[in-house]
Amino acid sequence: MAKGLIAEKLGMAHIFDKDGKVITVTALRVGPCIVSQVKTSAKEGYDAIQLAFGAAKEKNLSRAEKGHLSKANAGFKAHLFEFKGFDSAPELGAEIKLQDVFSINDTVKVTGTSKGKGTQGVVKRHGFAGGPAGHGSRFQRHPGSIGSNTTPARVFKGMKMGGMTGRDKTTVRNLKIVKVIEAENILFVSGPVPGSERAILTVEKLG
Repeated sequence: MAKGLIAEKLGMAHIFDKDGKVITVTALRVGPCIVSQVKTSAKEGYDAIQLAFGAAKEKNLSRAEKGHLSKANAGFKAHLFEFKGFDSAPELGAEIKLQDVFSINDTVKVTGTSKGKGTQGVVKRHGFAGGPAGHGSRFQRHPGSIGSNTTPARVFKGMKMGGMTGRDKTTVRNLKIVKVIEAENILFVSGPVPGSERAILTVEKLG
């Protein structure tokens, strides 16, 4: 069985544990997912399973996508992800539900795309401290020097500067599952996860 599933971020909330302590959690709608392809080392060069998640309109899929999904009788799905390290390969077209993979107190990692923040300066993008904020300093949120003089007469690659911020693939590890609602396919994990509400994520069990 796969060690992960595809999920949709619903939002954040607070819940109480058995000791009455408040825990900040993120609610995820996890699965059910359809096995759309089983990859083997003999054919593709590595072992993995591809899962399909989320309903899609037929007009939004290409002929190749519809043909690929029809082999697994998966219907029209919007998102496809691969997972490695499964215990046993499920059959093509099999449905994997939340309770088939996860349970309370499992430790997981969540991968998704972080929120986009547009073009930002070095203070917000890289955490620069900036300069004195006094009147006339003229150096408050500037990056400062980025190179030397005549030698080397250029700016080295990788210098921290302003630019597009966010929209990066981000993984948060060691999150704990604190609550499961199987009837609604909802999972509550401790702490925040990447992305905005309705973002598509992958949740994988660690250990």
